[in-house]
Amino acid sequence: MSADRYAVVGNPIAHSKSPSIHAQFAAATGEPVEYDRLLAPLDGFVEHVQAFRAAGGRGLNVTVPFKLEAHALAHRLSPRAAAAGAVNTLRFDEDGIFGDNTDGFGLVRDIEVNLGVAFKGARVLLLGAGGAARGVVLPMLERHPLEITIVNRTAQKAHALIEQFEGAAREFGCLINGGGPQAVDAKPYDIIVNATAGSLDAALPECDARAFGAGTLAYDMMYGAEPTVFMRHAESLGARAADGLGMLVEQAAESFFVWRGVRPDGAPVLAALRAQLAAQV
Repeated sequence: MSADRYAVVGNPIAHSKSPSIHAQFAAATGEPVEYDRLLAPLDGFVEHVQAFRAAGGRGLNVTVPFKLEAHALAHRLSPRAAAAGAVNTLRFDEDGIFGDNTDGFGLVRDIEVNLGVAFKGARVLLLGAGGAARGVVLPMLERHPLEITIVNRTAQKAHALIEQFEGAAREFGCLINGGGPQAVDAKPYDIIVNATAGSLDAALPECDARAFGAGTLAYDMMYGAEPTVFMRHAESLGARAADGLGMLVEQAAESFFVWRGVRPDGAPVLAALRAQLAAQV
């Protein structure tokens, strides 16, 4: 059986773990999938996507810096992609290009399934109000938390995000609030998600230390061979900390499902990636 072609497109792209992840998914499910990296020039995303599609490609994962362009390119969007304003998964159908965003699903599944922490009835603190944060709000709301507080250094960005999701929050019976760092409640949250890029340059988001407690899961969307500065800070305050490696795997599994209608098990792939990272220390 000839394999169907998929790839991850970005710039840079050589570091991407997606080919390894999807190769393991294909082997585990028996799906005839061939998956590569596609480096697109910063001013040539659309042309590269169209060429890949014309050559028989079936779908793409989209990473930095092309998620907004992928959103504009799609003919149809999933509700979560429309809410996120960004697309990380493209599927090429007979009737056009379908755009989805699996990042928020990946985060929620990692926290609930792999880490065993439920969003239902939880008090959630979301640090950051950029694209990464916008992509996870709707999937979190769908799990019926009690409250989501969105905090950003620039309060105006947090208020804009709150306004965008007020209707969905009402639909799911969740209180949504926030603003600048002073909006952080001075008592422990159940889940704190760091959606800022601070861990890339070892910067901590501004956050009241009393938000962290023994029952808090502090989750950093970033990951690396060593715990991030946010994770170390959370642990020093008595919280449980986790990185975003599981989110990477679970969003990939959801992309695989969008393409193939089969959802692979992320756990063994996550364990293998974790072992690879540990070997780098």
